Amino acid sequence: MKIYILLGLLIMNACTQTVQPPKANKKPHEMTMHGHDRVDDYYWMRLNDEQKSKEPYDEQTQEVVDYINAENDYLKKDLSHTIDLQGDLYNEMVGRIKKDDQTVPYLQNGYYYYHRFEKGKEYAIHCRKKDNLNNNEEIILDENKLAEGHEYFSLGGKYVSPNNNWLAFAVDTLSRRFYDIYFKNLETGEVLDNPIQNTEGEIAWANDNKTIFYTTKNKTTLLSEKIYRHKMGTLPQDDILVYHENDIEYYTGVYRSKSGEYIIIWNSSTLVSDYHILKADDPEGEFINFTPRGIDHEYTIEHLGDKFYIITNWEAKNNRLMEVSEENTRQSNWVEVLPHENDVHIMEIDVFKEHLVVNERIDGTSKLRIINQISGDDRHINFKDDIYYTYISTNKEYDTSTLRFVYNSLISPRCTYDYDMNAAEKILLKQQEVMSDYKPSDYEAERIYVTARDGFKIPVSIVYNKKMRKNSPQNLLLYGYGAYGSTEDPYFSSTRLSLLDRGFIFGIAHIRGSQIYGRMSYDDGKLFKKMNTFNDFIDVGKYLIDQNYTDSDHLFCSGGSAGGLLIGAVINMEPNIWKGAIAGVPFVDVITTMLDASIPLTSNEWEEWGDPREKDYYEYMLSYSPYDQIKNQHYPNLFVTAGFFDSQVQYWEPLKWVAKLREYWAGDNKLYLHTNMDAGHGGNSGRFKRYKEYALEYAFLLNLAGIDD
Repeated sequence: MKIYILLGLLIMNACTQTVQPPKANKKPHEMTMHGHDRVDDYYWMRLNDEQKSKEPYDEQTQEVVDYINAENDYLKKDLSHTIDLQGDLYNEMVGRIKKDDQTVPYLQNGYYYYHRFEKGKEYAIHCRKKDNLNNNEEIILDENKLAEGHEYFSLGGKYVSPNNNWLAFAVDTLSRRFYDIYFKNLETGEVLDNPIQNTEGEIAWANDNKTIFYTTKNKTTLLSEKIYRHKMGTLPQDDILVYHENDIEYYTGVYRSKSGEYIIIWNSSTLVSDYHILKADDPEGEFINFTPRGIDHEYTIEHLGDKFYIITNWEAKNNRLMEVSEENTRQSNWVEVLPHENDVHIMEIDVFKEHLVVNERIDGTSKLRIINQISGDDRHINFKDDIYYTYISTNKEYDTSTLRFVYNSLISPRCTYDYDMNAAEKILLKQQEVMSDYKPSDYEAERIYVTARDGFKIPVSIVYNKKMRKNSPQNLLLYGYGAYGSTEDPYFSSTRLSLLDRGFIFGIAHIRGSQIYGRMSYDDGKLFKKMNTFNDFIDVGKYLIDQNYTDSDHLFCSGGSAGGLLIGAVINMEPNIWKGAIAGVPFVDVITTMLDASIPLTSNEWEEWGDPREKDYYEYMLSYSPYDQIKNQHYPNLFVTAGFFDSQVQYWEPLKWVAKLREYWAGDNKLYLHTNMDAGHGGNSGRFKRYKEYALEYAFLLNLAGIDD
């Protein structure tokens, strides 16, 4: 009897025993810069691509993989009580998606192109119909067949030749954003042997229908740097190098102009743009520089007729629109079309035979401006909502008066419109279907403004279920990014409904580092002003608490990539105002990464974050680098994600960050790391698999909020 009692006690103890988090080995690695010493105990976790892909693993690789597996196993076991909730969330999310959906067809060179999805399949089927939509469907590419046998699959660019007979398409099956280019004969269905490997995925057809231009990447830095010319029927190793970008602070690429008359090579650093142009009728000719490369000059070009249109920040912080004859494109010949305005940010244009369409941001909101170049009529497309997001969609034909654009908001699903630019009338072609009992009238969207500590006015877009809104503090998830001038617009998300319908408020903090108010907002959140980004986000969080939207027991935050840096910084600076945080593929080891130009993409980032080889930048970046600023303190509950094959933020940054956080972690809050061993920066491929990760993250939030169904 005593033996059975003892066994029962042991079993009971085993069932109730707390799962212990893993502990990584420490192997001190000393680094010195500007007379300052740092010791990185987890530097050993860094592997190169060859180590990751070569099995059996060497000793170091195996130790890294074992630690990753231990972290994944810990998360799985410690959140095992949320399995049913994860399943419910996943089923909700995919249940809102129409399984047999189809995009709105667009016209290009005599064919209507679209893609569609079939029930039970993860990937798109790309199709076309000749002349009109009543003709027979031609399947030009089935991603589901291409993805067979691969854990990860991504289709890059797909480009039809000018004579409509050939399809060039790019495929990535590793998630490192290296694409192989294939050619398919659209008359016979044959795919040619000998794909072009290790490309950026961009393709530009010349008008001879047998020559393409493409971009290759440096296998170490992952920077796009070389443009090649390939003629069908020849071997890729015989391709001709036509351009080599030697400056490691630049990306480069190639595309075909909308007019079909030019092949255009682009070069871009954080602050400088450059272009080289070639007539598409003369593929073996020499590329000509559009205008000499300048200093702190960013611009884009669009060809129409006998001239180019240019969006430029030359003596125009928020950009102005100019034009120049194609005969002599040097900057000294540019003529102003639309002047610079302090409160209007010109973001992009589309060109048509008789119209110009300008996408501009005014007081934080994107607006579409239509200019009739014949009559001089100039107007904006108006919408009934105050908070929305609109952008120019696919417009392949230039001899038309119809504009295709997209509109959505925090509560309005994505709508695709055709707009008659002469009659000023818009026609709704398709609205995203939410396959549930979703009613926009059940939800409310607001734009509030928070005054930052230095007086800056921060817009915040929030949305909630009106039936769940309380007068007392409630759960609130605050999202932010704040880098590269990328602006998070108020877009619709059916996935987000799983939080809103459980009483969460969702907010987007339009912090500095974005271009919410134009270029000024961006410049005020980078380099030596980067701290404004973090302070803005914290100030928004505190405001939401002060105004009783939420409190520190119900406030959560999230961000990914550079937004993961944001999360890492704010939980170091103000750990006590957040109940929980999600840092997706976070860029957190700022100093070590930015000191090493061999790490992918580093050199192109110096004008965004600063170059720590200079002492002033080193000290400033060190002051906020999440990995370097870890303290022995009570952090909020934290969920971190990583991708083993991530090409943008190397997997070891979040891995090292979590390992070091565990060393300094005080209190009983939870720290989790989920590493996707088959994916990169964007997570899982496929239409539905990605929602497994969303469901896991949402289960983490809801579990902390005490919501289990």
